[in-house]
Amino acid sequence: MIAKIVRLLSRIKWHDFRSVEPVSRVFGSDRGTPIDRHYIDHFLNLHKASVKGRALEIAESSYTKMYDSGITAFEVLHYTADNPNATIVGDLTKAGATLPENRVDCFICTQTLNVIWDVQNAIKGIHHILDTNGTALVTVPCISQISRYDADRWGDYWRFTPQSSHNLFADVFGKENVEVQVYGNCLAAIGFLKGMAIEDMTKAELDHQDPDYPLIIGIKAVKR
Repeated sequence: MIAKIVRLLSRIKWHDFRSVEPVSRVFGSDRGTPIDRHYIDHFLNLHKASVKGRALEIAESSYTKMYDSGITAFEVLHYTADNPNATIVGDLTKAGATLPENRVDCFICTQTLNVIWDVQNAIKGIHHILDTNGTALVTVPCISQISRYDADRWGDYWRFTPQSSHNLFADVFGKENVEVQVYGNCLAAIGFLKGMAIEDMTKAELDHQDPDYPLIIGIKAVKR
């Protein structure tokens, strides 16, 4: 691990590493592809067989189109009516009042629950909009900087652990219907916090998994 950290530091210059300032404040997106996207893509690809039927995503349909395994209708959820791509306008935390019930077969929800204050009701909203045997594919951050864009607009409230992720979804979906996977390691966490990108890392460095340093948590929850 020490040798890997030394190699990482050589890519960002020692004085940059010792600096209290990050290399990038936008998750490395100005350098390339943010490191967390490597793990999100891995999680969704692993469960792509569930991306079928009526498939829902928030704000856009980029992931549902990327991992389409037999989608019959693309749905887009948005909080307000100003998104021309939205097919459903509503609030996950007020599901009964604003969202249709048993509407979709798959719901991809990436890096969203951390910016919703009422996270418990948001998970109930995910369950509400899923049809019976529908699958939610959710990712949440564990080790991460604050998303300033979100914090300044609607808030950035939560960071999750594998245990909290499992229990939050198990309370709604039943523990037998929830699977949790962790992605990341110490080196990837250092790189992500400094604002490095996927292009700054090797695949072997990214793919090494250490359950004590989860960068991203993936949750698969099935409504029964």
